[in-house]
Amino acid sequence: MPSLPLLLLLASLPCAEREDLALDLRETAEHRPAGFADEVSTLAARLGGIPLPPAQDGVTPPERAEQLARFLKEACDVQALANSPSAAPPPPTEPERLETILDRPEFARARQRHGDALKRIMREVTAWLEGLFESREAQGFAVATRAVMLGLALALILWGVLRLRARRGRTAARASAASGAIAEPLVLGSPAEHLRRARAALSTDAREAIREGLLSLLSSLEQQRLARPDRVRTNRELAAELPGRGAPATLVREVERLMGWYDRTFYSLAPVAPEEAARFVTEVESLNGTLATEGAR
Repeated sequence: MPSLPLLLLLASLPCAEREDLALDLRETAEHRPAGFADEVSTLAARLGGIPLPPAQDGVTPPERAEQLARFLKEACDVQALANSPSAAPPPPTEPERLETILDRPEFARARQRHGDALKRIMREVTAWLEGLFESREAQGFAVATRAVMLGLALALILWGVLRLRARRGRTAARASAASGAIAEPLVLGSPAEHLRRARAALSTDAREAIREGLLSLLSSLEQQRLARPDRVRTNRELAAELPGRGAPATLVREVERLMGWYDRTFYSLAPVAPEEAARFVTEVESLNGTLATEGAR
């Protein structure tokens, strides 16, 4: 016996025209095989959604027409049987039979008793599941809380260590700067002593020779109180202060020239030529003599 959805679909079958449809299918398959596929599509559209039986591999159009004719006949027979007044109703399913039996008056107590028992069992199961989930959620929350607190503690410790290291680094830097600031300045000898060292270094190290020549010039300027003894100024700044300390213009120009040449030569990567170093030492010696003469006046 077909199910209820199938019976509803069978109600749209063109059973009144079944024989004509079968005849058209046979004639088209025999005389016009090329149009047989269109006939089948038209038939499928008229069935209102009922799927046609699938065609087997290698079947010829006449064989397919016979298959569809049999399908129409069987479907219409089922529809006629379902619409017959004497058709027996479908047997009830097992759940329906059980529900019918339990609806009888003699099973009222059993139904009520079993209903209460079922409700009680369901309540117990529900309470057990809720307790299980609540305990798991509480346990999970506790674990998550501990993990978060541990992470925060580690982050705080790491932050403290980094702050301590940074503070120690700043303290060390300040101590280093302070030690550099309070370091004793270079103690200069007499101009003649530095000139002697410069001439001694001309044959071995021209760069050291011009350095000693510059120290001789600085010592001479300090003796004449034309330069500050702390030597915190650059050579260019020292030359710029000379006019303010009473140095004549000719002396200022000569000091600027010598110190400018020294800065370009000493801090250059190119080697210092011995003859240029000797010329610088000689010019410093001459300028020292001029300073001594000016100071004697």
